[in-house]
Amino acid sequence: MHSMANLAAIVFVVVLKVAVLWPFTAAQLRPDYYAGVCPNLEGIVRSSVKQSMVKSPISAPATLRLFFHDCATTGCDASVMIIGSTGDDENPDGYSLKPEGFQTILDAKAAVDSDPQCRYKVSCADIIALATRESVSQSGGPNYTVELGRYDGRKSTDRSVRLPHPSDNLDSLNAFFSTLGLSQTDMIALSGGHTLGAADCDFFKYRTGGNDQSMNPSFHAQLQGTCAKQNFAFLDDVTPIGFDNLYYRNLQNGRGLLGSDQVLYTDERSRGTVDFYAANQGTFFSDFAIAMTKLGRVGVKTAADAEIRRDCRCPN
Repeated sequence: MHSMANLAAIVFVVVLKVAVLWPFTAAQLRPDYYAGVCPNLEGIVRSSVKQSMVKSPISAPATLRLFFHDCATTGCDASVMIIGSTGDDENPDGYSLKPEGFQTILDAKAAVDSDPQCRYKVSCADIIALATRESVSQSGGPNYTVELGRYDGRKSTDRSVRLPHPSDNLDSLNAFFSTLGLSQTDMIALSGGHTLGAADCDFFKYRTGGNDQSMNPSFHAQLQGTCAKQNFAFLDDVTPIGFDNLYYRNLQNGRGLLGSDQVLYTDERSRGTVDFYAANQGTFFSDFAIAMTKLGRVGVKTAADAEIRRDCRCPN
């Protein structure tokens, strides 16, 4: 098993944001999309993800991060999986996507294709969506229904990546998520994904190196000590591999790791939702499932402009 010291997976990255409204092509999506061609699909992916999580505690947060990065960049089309021959793809070194996430998807894809009935009939994009749900539910989170029927894109470029900044304020976060068709409530619920994983110290050192009044003083001292010994800290240091609502309780106590986390509580316009999720884990789980479903509909490709990749790492 990998060391917990490597559990640095779900982080926001510093990139240029461009306001783009994605087309929503969700009409083709439905939970039983593969019922006639790969009836055991969900069970196959569930078993594979379980094995991946046994191998490494990084697997679950890394897979969840991968899904967000993929959908928020060029839509949910598995373009994040493509390895560009010239290095021009959606996964340059600065984006902190961990290899354990990619391996979880590749292993699930191999497991699906090992079934003759399913071989080369299930898209990488749908496998990412299913593996993400399994990563969440097998970590203790909601076991929500996943809509299926996505196709895999053929392009992946660094310049297409647009993601939130770790120091974003509420207005910037809302502006970004609105381009995905997501509301402030959706954004706050999805931020709860930070109940899993960790962030490199570089993403929050501007807070620990200065005088951030929104940070609990004892947490500030704790992070300084942590980053003096290692290059990461857990996003939720109470239950870092458990999917629960402690992320929101941490925000109430000034223990949000990233500025874009803590601002959800310091800004009065979003504080009420944080308080509600902190007191009602069931509602958080329900809203998270709704937001993940909406995120999974962003920029969905069809057979007319995409394909079902045989190898998730390169177009056919």
